[in-house]
Amino acid sequence: MTLNASQPSAVGTAGGTRAPSGFVAVEVLSLVIPVFNEDESLAALHAEIVEVARGLPERVEMIFIDDGSKDRSWTVVQDLAAKDERVRGVRFRRNFGKAAALAAGFDAARGQIVVTMDADLQDDPHEIPRFLEALRGGLDVVSGWKKVRHDPWHKVFPSRVFNKFLSVLTGVHLHDHNCGMKAYRAEALREVYLYGELHRFVPVLATARGFKVGELVIRHRARKFGSSKYGWKRFIKGALDVATVRLLTGFGRRPNHLLGTWGLGFGAAGVFGFFLLLANGLLRLIDSSYGAGPVAQMMAATFAMGCALFGGQCLLAGLVSEMTVARKWLDNDPYSVMERTPAASEPAQG
Repeated sequence: MTLNASQPSAVGTAGGTRAPSGFVAVEVLSLVIPVFNEDESLAALHAEIVEVARGLPERVEMIFIDDGSKDRSWTVVQDLAAKDERVRGVRFRRNFGKAAALAAGFDAARGQIVVTMDADLQDDPHEIPRFLEALRGGLDVVSGWKKVRHDPWHKVFPSRVFNKFLSVLTGVHLHDHNCGMKAYRAEALREVYLYGELHRFVPVLATARGFKVGELVIRHRARKFGSSKYGWKRFIKGALDVATVRLLTGFGRRPNHLLGTWGLGFGAAGVFGFFLLLANGLLRLIDSSYGAGPVAQMMAATFAMGCALFGGQCLLAGLVSEMTVARKWLDNDPYSVMERTPAASEPAQG
């Protein structure tokens, strides 16, 4: 297991007091399972979860989110819910994507611990107790690592490159950011906002809020039913999402630090270019055979003007972004509180 943060964490107990770091007081364990055309595997997955749940002290709830399936997935979910009161279903009107499905599942979850897993049976429910044990060791987010993958090479190799690049860029060193099987303390999810394709970056977003993130080697099973829902477009979108996450985690609340730096840099280049043009003009006044000719001066003037204009635009964009962020986050805390000391007793009245 690899740790990626150093801050300890704790969760609240039913009485409102704080438990020691690493202690997880769990009454309900929520399993959030996005579903997209998985009717063949749902019954088998439910049976495995039921088997695992028998050995857990926590009360388990299973939340299946049907992300606009075109097959019988929703019918199967309804049947499971009718037979097992621990099963709950959420059905989307159309396919909104995995991030939206997870967000809906997180909103519906009632557990102190939330475990996510795919519905295609490649994630093994028997790994759930190991995730809980990792959380008891003091982690806030545990990401699965499919060290041995049963996928085609053209999926495995680009995924490994992507994971390495993301780890270096964000500083959150995980081997498998894309793994769908993860475990979270509920308070970590309350501080992470998902949209677009950001579901695979929850550990990065949680780390940015100060939560402790680690990973766990898990068993990855070969696909029995259906086919992969991801194609080559996933890697293009993933590269763009990496830039988005880097911007959100590094400059989400201070965009002018990024745009302003670019603005000052290009502005300085523009000023330097105009200074060189002025020096060249003075030199040619002394002797017309010295210095750059008209063509070179025109190119230099165009370059200097372009740098100055672009720098000014970056500065203005940075200021406007700061105003937007200030208004949006006016009522939101720019920090994450782990625990507080108990409040003093109120003085007796009368």
